[in-house]
Amino acid sequence: MDPSMLQRIASGDSAAVRECIDQYGPLVWSIARRLSRTPSDAEDATQEIFLDIWRSAGRFDASQGSDKVFIAMIARRRLIDRLRKTSAEPPMDPVEMLETVAWADPGTASETSVEAEQATRALAELRPEQRQVLELGLLHGLSQSEIAARLSMPLGTVKSFMRRGLIKVREYMNLDAEGVSVRV
Repeated sequence: MDPSMLQRIASGDSAAVRECIDQYGPLVWSIARRLSRTPSDAEDATQEIFLDIWRSAGRFDASQGSDKVFIAMIARRRLIDRLRKTSAEPPMDPVEMLETVAWADPGTASETSVEAEQATRALAELRPEQRQVLELGLLHGLSQSEIAARLSMPLGTVKSFMRRGLIKVREYMNLDAEGVSVRV
């Protein structure tokens, strides 16, 4: 089996770095732009994310997920850290963000748009309280304790809403617990 792009980056393959930027740059940029206050903040975040990808490539385990999932998680974590550091709110309402569906730039793989549409429809199926808890956790990066405090809700209720909401979204999108499609 050929090594993944991240495994090639970890081994020092400079062509793999360029390939990674070409392939995942639009995805990282679109996420960074949505969660940054200005285009220059998004540019800085995108550079930091690709540096993190380069530094973290050695920790990638292909048995745990795809390159795309690993890169998206690094991007998400870096952006949440930036948001917390500046204590700034995302540039738009989370519901608005989810309703735009065009998560990725038009040049990004069509499967990303399909997945975003499925996720938006799945979130729409949730009860409003569950959707709010998931949005605060996933889009704003708040911890369950922070969500409970913000919504004046018991921590156990927040945990239940988060867990049940994620299970329903996975079921709707036909994903297993690791986020892998179970479609045949």
